Parts: sequence; C-alpha cells; structure tokens
Amino acid sequence: MSGAGGAAVAPASSAQPAQEEGMTWWYRWLCRLSGVLGAVSCAISGLFNCITIHPLNIAAGVWMVMNASVLLLCEAPFCCQLVEFANAVAAKADRLRAWQKAVFYCGMAVVPVVISLTLTTLLGNAIAFATGVLYGLSALGKKGDAISYARIQQQRQQVDEEKLTDALEGEL
Repeated sequence: MSGAGGAAVAPASSAQPAQEEGMTWWYRWLCRLSGVLGAVSCAISGLFNCITIHPLNIAAGVWMVMNASVLLLCEAPFCCQLVEFANAVAAKADRLRAWQKAVFYCGMAVVPVVISLTLTTLLGNAIAFATGVLYGLSALGKKGDAISYARIQQQRQQVDEEKLTDALEGEL
C-alpha cells in the first residue's frame, strides 16, 4: 500500500517545479513556441553554415544542428516520434527548473558564436538564446506591486524604530 502511495506522490512532485515557479499557461507555451522556432532557425542556419570550406564554420554549423535537435527533443517531443527516447528526454527536461533551462539553452546558443562569429551563427542562434532568456525571466518571478513593497518598507522601519528605542532605553 505504501508503494502505491509513493508512486502516486512521485509524479505529482516531479511536475511541481514548473507550477511552483508561477509560470502562467500562456508564458509556458510562449517559451515552448520560441524553443521550436529557435530549433528551426538553428537547423536552417546550421545547414547554411556547413556549406563552406572553413573548418570552424563547419564545426559551428554541426553544433547548431545539434542544438536544433536538442531543442526539439526538450520542447516538442511530438516532432521526434521516431526517436524512442524522445518522451523520456522531454520528461527530464520538464523536471528542470526555469533557471536551469535558461543556463542550458543560452549556453548551447553561445558556443557556435564563440566557435565562428558570423552573421549566420548570430542570427541562427538568436531565437534559441531568446528562449533561454525567456526561461531566465520566468525564473526571476513576478515584479511586486507598489502596495506590497510599501508594506514591507513600513515593517522594516517599525523594526528599526523598535531596535533604536530598545538601544536608547538600554543606555538610560
């Protein structure tokens, strides 16, 4: 009985990181859509980048095609139905926190630009980098409103005033 209860708890806890971060449904879909568009732009630019005689451009192009496949596996596993492990990779990617996805996607997008700084690599990786930025912004969370900020400041001032009065009473 405890095995069934433990199995029921595990899937709920694995799906919680995305819910805990406060991502709305439309923002989650925006991140996924930008991931798919980033994968398409990386794949097309990577193929164009491979049509050259410069070895660094070819290496950057191969890396961009690899970025495209990883982005598609993580963000849209339904595009990779013939790959047996696509759903497992997508499930593991969904368990990652937003800041981890941001670092991963931005890091993947920067490597080809470092290998070969050309217009093709910059434009091809821009949307993939933007996907990482979107995940990074979601990791920062919502901006607080002015009322709650004023309330926090007032509480801090009250605590400071109490400390000051306690210190003055202690001197007397």
